[in-house]
Amino acid sequence: MNYTYILRCSDGTLYTGWTNDLDKRLKAHNSGHGAKYTRSRTPVELAYYEEFETKEEAMRRERQIKELTRMEKIRLIGSNGSALLNCYDR
Repeated sequence: MNYTYILRCSDGTLYTGWTNDLDKRLKAHNSGHGAKYTRSRTPVELAYYEEFETKEEAMRRERQIKELTRMEKIRLIGSNGSALLNCYDR
């Protein structure tokens, strides 16, 4: 299985990526071995993910999500999004 995911960083920003091992990737982000963007923004927490059969589908969806505005990403996240909105967008 392949995944596209959105993380909520400790500073309230959102990070979008893709992986074929969601647990391992989340641990990598939190240990400082993930993306350069998240290294100084730990701890991060998983806010949203989607599953795909192929790597290409997950990568395509990652690109689509990265093109969304912050508010569109928060809406996508759903019920967790309202907490993000209340905490960081006042």
